Amino acid sequence: MKNDTYFSENISIDQQELKGFSRSIAELEWLLIILVLLYFFTPAMVAESQPQVVVGMIFYTAFFMTFRYANYFRQETRWKLALETWAMIAFITLVLWYTGKIFSPLLNLYLLVIITAALTLGKLITLLEFALIAACYLYMGYPVYADRLYSLATFSDLMAKFTPFLLVAYLTTMLSSDLHYAKRMFQRLSETDEMTGLLNRRGFKAVLERNARISERYLRSYSVLMIDADNLKQVNDKFGHESGDRLIKMVCNTIKDCMRAADVLARYGGDEFIALLPETNCEQSKEIGERARVAVAKASLSIQHERVSCTVSIGIASFPEDGENAQALLDKADNALYQSKSHGGNRVTLSSEI
Repeated sequence: MKNDTYFSENISIDQQELKGFSRSIAELEWLLIILVLLYFFTPAMVAESQPQVVVGMIFYTAFFMTFRYANYFRQETRWKLALETWAMIAFITLVLWYTGKIFSPLLNLYLLVIITAALTLGKLITLLEFALIAACYLYMGYPVYADRLYSLATFSDLMAKFTPFLLVAYLTTMLSSDLHYAKRMFQRLSETDEMTGLLNRRGFKAVLERNARISERYLRSYSVLMIDADNLKQVNDKFGHESGDRLIKMVCNTIKDCMRAADVLARYGGDEFIALLPETNCEQSKEIGERARVAVAKASLSIQHERVSCTVSIGIASFPEDGENAQALLDKADNALYQSKSHGGNRVTLSSEI
């Protein structure tokens, strides 16, 4: 079995998505600055205090550029993106304060924040940011509404101004939920082996990387088992690929029955499987491997009135004895599997035994 560079990729699908969101927010931040600048070139629109707005633009630009530069090489999180949108709310509120408050023609800049939050941050944060925007609006409008705060006319006026914001938030959030659901379904399909229902390489990679990070941080042991069916080719040649597929399913179910609830079994490809055993040292993993090997050897199928059985070869590597990271364990387990195959198959080999 040969490991490829697939397992050396460090960027998950979620991280790629967050990086895309981060780039989009950066473009919106520049768009926000440009829209405020354009305001000052509109002859009929004059700010009450232009210097304060200019100073606000300078500080806001310095903030998001410094913030992005300081976090450029760090992992993206939704809370980092949320912090940027809160800074956008603060800057927009400052601009509105000096361009007419609730009567400012730039009031709709809040929509940029609402759309951004709905598409990238989920319903809860979108709701919180909508509430913050509403609070800022009411604070700026208090001198106007103070004498008739509880009147029906005031309520109608506020609803007329905030209904578009609410509708945009609701519709964009619903669209975002549908897109995320479709993405999760696609990701699940892309990480599952169609024949066996096990994880495929992609899905196993994500599980292995998460487990490896935790184990390496807290020095917890774990093991990787590479498993290869010894005689699938002969079955395919004699009985056909449909019978071979039945044999693969039998091997898969037999191995899975020998593993614990916390263990993760995946189909590596063809007649090859790979398993992750969390919190398991080399001795414990060999016991599990031997149990699986014996169970597979005892199992059989009836194919064209013949009893057909199969055996498996297994290679095992454990952290931290055999390697300092997941890729090292994969290489060592691969070498141990090769030793099992080269000695006739139907055996379990620890990396430390080579």
